[in-house]
Amino acid sequence: MDGRKRTVQIKFRVTEAERDLILEKMKLVPTRNMAAYLRKIAIDGYIIQIDHADIKAMTAEIQKIGVNVNQIARRVNATGDAYKEDIEEIKGVLAEIWRLQRLSLLKAP
Repeated sequence: MDGRKRTVQIKFRVTEAERDLILEKMKLVPTRNMAAYLRKIAIDGYIIQIDHADIKAMTAEIQKIGVNVNQIARRVNATGDAYKEDIEEIKGVLAEIWRLQRLSLLKAP
């Protein structure tokens, strides 16, 4: 055990149900290192889990919108003209981006 940073060992017993609950909570973080998880909980008292589902969904939508804008840009570059429909489509996708951002901000704590 020479050279270890942590030299003091703390042991405690739990029931099987308590162990299962600890393992379930570890999956939420997610981590597989029980020692690190228990140390963090014991020292800080809590772990903040942030749900990134909204951000991931918004990123996917913005990526789709970016593809649409690129298609419009290719059409404009190929024809040399910007059509009213193209401008309206760009305005529509920009409005969608703003809508998604407002929705995300409203859901923030």
